[in-house]
Amino acid sequence: MSKWTAQQPTGELMSPTGRLWAAEGYGVYVYPNSFFRYEGEWKGGRKHGHGKLLFKDGSYYEGAFVDGEITGEGRRHWAWSGDTFSGQFVLGEPQGYGVMEYKAGGCYEGEVSHGMREGHGFLVDRDGQVYQGSFHDNKRHGPGQMLFKNGDKYDGDWVRDQRQGHGVLRCADGSTYEGQWHSDVFSGLGSMAHCSGVTYYGLWINGHPAEQATRIAILGPEVMEVAQGSPFSVNVQLLQDHGEIAKSESGRVLQISAGVRYVQLSAYSEVSFFKVDGDNQETLIQTPFGFECIPYPVSSPAAGAPGPRAAKRGAEADVPLPRRDLELDLGALCGQEGTPGGLLAGGHTPHCPGACRRVDQGCAEFTDVLLGPPPPGYHPFLFLDSLHKKAGSRSRGGLYPGGTPPTAQEPPGGSRPEGSAMEEQPAAAYPGEYVLMIHDVTTPPFLGRTLPPTFKHLRVVAKRADRPPDVLEEGPEASSGWQDHGCTPEPPAPR
Repeated sequence: MSKWTAQQPTGELMSPTGRLWAAEGYGVYVYPNSFFRYEGEWKGGRKHGHGKLLFKDGSYYEGAFVDGEITGEGRRHWAWSGDTFSGQFVLGEPQGYGVMEYKAGGCYEGEVSHGMREGHGFLVDRDGQVYQGSFHDNKRHGPGQMLFKNGDKYDGDWVRDQRQGHGVLRCADGSTYEGQWHSDVFSGLGSMAHCSGVTYYGLWINGHPAEQATRIAILGPEVMEVAQGSPFSVNVQLLQDHGEIAKSESGRVLQISAGVRYVQLSAYSEVSFFKVDGDNQETLIQTPFGFECIPYPVSSPAAGAPGPRAAKRGAEADVPLPRRDLELDLGALCGQEGTPGGLLAGGHTPHCPGACRRVDQGCAEFTDVLLGPPPPGYHPFLFLDSLHKKAGSRSRGGLYPGGTPPTAQEPPGGSRPEGSAMEEQPAAAYPGEYVLMIHDVTTPPFLGRTLPPTFKHLRVVAKRADRPPDVLEEGPEASSGWQDHGCTPEPPAPR
């Protein structure tokens, strides 16, 4: 049987069958199933006004009642989940505007319908991430802004809790993406300005650029040939998997370096083209040309700075050379207006050293490249005809197997053969075989990937007017001297 107590009740409270006919004022009512208990205001035998409905499992509602129904402003707590909603109710359900506090962490403030997030609202999840925007069926849906726990910010379209449509992502590291999304990843046409200075505008598939560069290529013949002491240019392209130029990509930093072919005579000889000081041993560099090399100095003026040719022209004209602008205009690259202002990695122009170039639409050029003289610690040997004759009784040498570094020992006898070493420091690289290397040194790597290095075989040939007089020997052996065969001559084969 139900139980009724009242304060200043008016009218008859209970019928003989236990039914409440009429009650006015404030009272407490326990339902027959003992699961519900109400205490609060009554009117005409119905809960009306302010009251509190308690449930046996610990849940409760406290707030406004209208004609026996939970309607108006109130507070509802669910014991099974620990969540609490404070706001507007209609017929027992959260409806209108309110604040939901979640036991697991976070809260929601905004519009609700039938107890679910619907309309515009402000959500903080258990990880502290913040979303402000549209909701549908309890999910982020429509335009909205999200601040992620890693510091990234997204402003754009959502579909059922996933970024989909058009949106702008500004990453904590300074990178920015603007374009199409699908299933929470970049998909469709979009542009990215990476924090390294790399920009990409084009098609994206499942979060990856569809026209991204995958390798570096140096243009020109299989073996480049340049005159000793003369500057030259190196043209580079970034290529996609299928061989097309990656024109959608700009801003990668490419660095040029060089090596000289390392050749040592057979094991019984202790002479290499370069004798390297014992405390200055160099690591051998593996090349795809069937030989190894050791590092060799190469120079290339910074983009916009006068090189050997430009400096000469500038001196003759007495006119200052214009600087080349290194900044990338992403708006022009994309052919769009309204590109986000933060696309250039935090608004700064990344540094590009002299031996480096930034790629522009898949291409880069190193101008006025020059191989300098051998560095300190590199002691070259020039083999003369007399040395060849002395070695004539020996078998012909070859590449030293196993990749052993150059020896630092003196030739047999404790002294060098007469005329076997240059006493004066040369002004340029000796004729011979060299290797140019282009490395992707973009920092940090674009999308976490660094392109593999590429190599170009380079042959430096002597200018006839510059050939040293002590090398110009007569006879058939002189024609096979160091200036024709490079910087690593070998003894002639036994006759």
